[in-house]
Amino acid sequence: MRPHQISLETAQKLAKALGIPLEQVMHMPQHILIQKLMEVEKANKKEER
Repeated sequence: MRPHQISLETAQKLAKALGIPLEQVMHMPQHILIQKLMEVEKANKKEER
């Protein structure tokens, strides 16, 4: 599996938001990564209210 085609800065932000190592973000299956991002986004919206 190839690493995702995202910038290092974006990968670092994702790793921090998801609480997982950078390497794991880069090699995570895309459908799982998208699901995790949606969960983080939902949590952020709840905090803003």
